[in-house]
Amino acid sequence: MRVTFWGTRGSIASPGPATQRYGGNTACVQVSADDGTILILDAGTGIRALGEALPRDVQRIDILLSHLHMDHIQGLGFFGPFFTPGREIHLWGPPSATLDLRARLSRYLSPPLFPVRMRDVESELELHNAPAEPTRIGAFEVAAATIIHPGPTVGYRITENGTTLAYLSDHEPALGDDSFPAAPSWTSGHDLAAGVEVLVHDGQYSEAERRERIGWGHSSTVEAAMFARQAGAKRLVCFHHDPSHDDEAVDRLVEQAAAAVAGSVLVSGAREGVSLPV
Repeated sequence: MRVTFWGTRGSIASPGPATQRYGGNTACVQVSADDGTILILDAGTGIRALGEALPRDVQRIDILLSHLHMDHIQGLGFFGPFFTPGREIHLWGPPSATLDLRARLSRYLSPPLFPVRMRDVESELELHNAPAEPTRIGAFEVAAATIIHPGPTVGYRITENGTTLAYLSDHEPALGDDSFPAAPSWTSGHDLAAGVEVLVHDGQYSEAERRERIGWGHSSTVEAAMFARQAGAKRLVCFHHDPSHDDEAVDRLVEQAAAAVAGSVLVSGAREGVSLPV
């Protein structure tokens, strides 16, 4: 399994030297299996470049949306394979008790917000609720579970040949539990992240910023590291960087997270264009 980062921000950052290393596109991650199976986690602006880079002989693409906030779906209308006849695209997203996934996504993929409607895409598009039970997608076993973030939001656990990746892009673990991470009675997302080789996790804030944004659905890098250690993850990749943080600020926050867990978890920051083996 290999994970490639195409967009790492929580909202679009101004392009330029200040964001050159970590990038400025919004959330989009590619997970590739040895047999060629491709999963795409979220469809932020990074998915445009991903679509251009995909081999033309890839016939099936699965896009797993964590939630439907704009920074996680705004690239869908610019994803080239959407408009390629014969391409089989499966779009997965969090279930809702009110509207199905197609109805909710159509609010964006329709005028006046976008000129092309979902019914007009030329690929063979199928929509599904995120799999609550382990589900086989090519070489991968995929499971999803609801996590703490405003609105219906899921995290994903992806396994190939006994190797596992967890993706919790927008997440506020143990909201309201003052004992976290010492001895929490319950922690959002723990089962998804338990024992994984790589955890891609929300690390938007500094500790000071986090204290002023309780309930916003995001984590500090230190909180993400504490969560990773509690779950027994081997490696944490801090993700969903704040658009106001330049490369140097993200460096500092990643260093603080690493210091907080004192080597018990390998900590790094997600960078556009970087590909990691899992």
